[in-house]
This record gives sequence, C-alpha cells and structure tokens, in this order.
Amino acid sequence: MATARLTPAHGLVRPDKDRFLDEENPFEAMMSRFDKAAELLDLEPGMYKVLRKAEKQIIVSIPVMMDNGEVEVYEGYRVLYNTSRGPAKGGIRFDMQVTLEEVKALAAWMTWKCAVVNIPFGGAKGGVRCNPLEMSAAELEKLTRRYTSGIINVLGPDSDVPAPDVNTNERVMAWIMDTYSMHVGHTTTAVVTGKPVELGGSLGRREATGRGCMIVTKEALGHLGMQVRGTTVAVQGFGNVGSVAAQLLVGEGCKVVAIGDRSLSIHNAKGIDIDDAIAHVVKHKSLEGYAKGDRISGADLLTLEVDVLLPAALENVITTKNAAAIRAKVICEGANGPTTAAADSILDEKGVFVIPDILANAGGVTVSYFEWVQDRGGYFWPEELVNERLTTIMKRSFGDVLALSKEHRVNMRTAAYMLAISRVATVHRLRGIYA
Repeated sequence: MATARLTPAHGLVRPDKDRFLDEENPFEAMMSRFDKAAELLDLEPGMYKVLRKAEKQIIVSIPVMMDNGEVEVYEGYRVLYNTSRGPAKGGIRFDMQVTLEEVKALAAWMTWKCAVVNIPFGGAKGGVRCNPLEMSAAELEKLTRRYTSGIINVLGPDSDVPAPDVNTNERVMAWIMDTYSMHVGHTTTAVVTGKPVELGGSLGRREATGRGCMIVTKEALGHLGMQVRGTTVAVQGFGNVGSVAAQLLVGEGCKVVAIGDRSLSIHNAKGIDIDDAIAHVVKHKSLEGYAKGDRISGADLLTLEVDVLLPAALENVITTKNAAAIRAKVICEGANGPTTAAADSILDEKGVFVIPDILANAGGVTVSYFEWVQDRGGYFWPEELVNERLTTIMKRSFGDVLALSKEHRVNMRTAAYMLAISRVATVHRLRGIYA
C-alpha cells in the first residue's frame, strides 16, 4: 500500500489525541472515520479538502400560527453535503434534538451510503427542531409547508429529493410534494420519496430499511459460518426499522429474544412474538405496558449475550462506556451512527463483526431510488420486483465491502468508507473543478 499523504503536518488531519475530544458529536464521529479511510486510500490533499466540506448549509426560521392563536418560531435545517454523483438524497426529521451538526453528519453519511450501494445520488439531510408529539396535525402541516417553502430553492427531482426520517412519515412527504408542486405550477411526484402509494410511492418502501438489515445480517452470518435458524437477536428501537427487521429475521428462522423502545425494553429467552408486539405498538403507540417478557433496562438490552445486536434507534448508543460489555457476535447498525468512532477499536479488539450503518440501513435509500425512477418513468413495479432488486443490490454491496475489508485487512466500517469515498472521489476527478 502506498504511503499515506495525509498527516497532521499537512494541517489537514487532526492528531489522534484530539480526534475524540467530543465522542458524541456526530460530525466529528463521521469525520474521524473519513480521515482513516482517506489515509488508507492515499487521498490527495486537494480531494480531501473537497470531500470533507458540505456544499450547502441552509438554516431557516419557521413561524407557525398555533391552534391557540399564538405564533411559535421554529428553526429548520437542510444540508446538501455532496452532489457530484447526482441529486442530493436524504430524510427530514422533526425532533427536539435536531442540530446543524447532526444534520451535517447525517448528510455526509447519506453521501457515503448512496455511494456504497452505487446508486446515482448525492447526500443530504434536513430537520426541524420541534416536538411533533405535542403538535396537532394542523400545526404540523403548517410547519412542514413553511419549512418546505424556506428550502424550496434547492428542492427538485434533479437537485434535492427528501424522504421521511425520525418523526416524519408518508403524510409529511405528501405535504412537501404538494407545497413544491403548487410553487412550480404542476404536480411533481419525484420531488420526494416515501410518499403514499396513491401519490406515486413505491410498494415495499416502508419495509425497505428493515428488509435491507435482514439481508445483510444473513450475509454476515453466512460469511461467519453461523446458521441463520436459531440465531438469537436483540433489537434496540422498535419503530419502523427495528420492528420490520425483527419480523423478517423471525421469518428467516431467527429468534428475537429482546426488543426495546424509549418506553420499555423486554427480554424473553424463549423468543418474542414479534407480530404480537407490533400489534401492541400499533394500538398503544409504544411498547409501554407490553408484559410478555422480563422488563430490562435499555442499557442491559445492548449487552445481552446474543448472536446479533440490531441497534435501530438514534445515534451514539454504543460508546466507550459500554462497548467492552457488548457480547453480541454481530452488530447490524439499523440506525444512523449508533456506534461512536471511539468505540470502534474496542469492538474490533473483541472480535465483533460490525455491519456499518452506511451499508446496513441502505435498503431505505435504495428503494427510495427505485421510487424516484418509477415516478420519473411513470411506470410502477410490483412489490416482488422491488424486493428482488433490493436483495440484489444489498448482497452485491455487502460483497463489495467484504472484499475490500479482506484486501486491506480492515474492518467492515473502514472498508465501506473506503469504497464510498473512492467512488465519490473518482467522479470528482472525472468532472474536474469548475472555475
């Protein structure tokens, strides 16, 4: 391997001792992984500078007339990290924890994620700092439409295509699509993905992220020589991704022995009836009150002795504080950034096989790509074809990352970053720099 050009002496790479000063800063975590992969790739300093900066960072003020007649003002963000490979792609979240740093990190992750599965999108992310659980449907619609109008200059099927994320859904995407369409004067379904099927959404989109997790988990078990049937699984986060992944893994013969969300975590060594748990969540909006297992803490769920741990909630749940206690053989990262960069080396030392987020949860953006293609072509596919094409891409992508991991003797996360960065850098070199 060639000697790396990137060193602290260049003023481009932070010294290792400073790299994890803020372990839970999502952008710092992303950049530390980027730095490592860039060094292994012998990435030239100019390209390094280009790829570590976001193209556009938008902050908008969102005044909303609330149901009680008072005006509240929220802050929203949209970051387009890199669009060299195609239109920006990334979700929009409504949450009180949203920050510009988080959105920027998620936009970068989307850039690498799209490149890992080799679909023609760049990366973006958006968010509004609010508590949607305390807002009425009318207030959420006003918030969504005003936020959309605030970022409308970057939106479009050929420029930036949002999707659902934390606390947003098909209905929110319909409001965004309608607002954009009203501004441009004609219905433009391809401006968002994750829409209702009746508005041009794709069959199989809701299940896509969880299905992708199931596919790569099976690939990992096969690589490690482990039988799928009887494999024990713990799922942290029982929303759309976690519940679907759990349901599909059970369908493949796995035994899900623990599930958890913000309200409750339970363990049942005999296996949990996932369909029954999902029915409870549909009725009660959370796992709170579900009693078919032993109640455990969320922290204990992460350290159970299981074959597969599937964190599918928010960022930074596996850190230097608990990584040494992880007993799973495989971690499939259904969430974005569930493991901090500082925890990676601890998991490596323990021999945990980590399927990184930019590969593991790429099923969602892959079927979003399918939806975008279908909208633009005006021809829609049966769900069986969607799932078949998703399976092909996820298996191929897992194989690409695994091959690079073996070739360079690095873990799967570093290999995934190397693959993604090399693909984005190649396009930049071919396009050149416009001046």
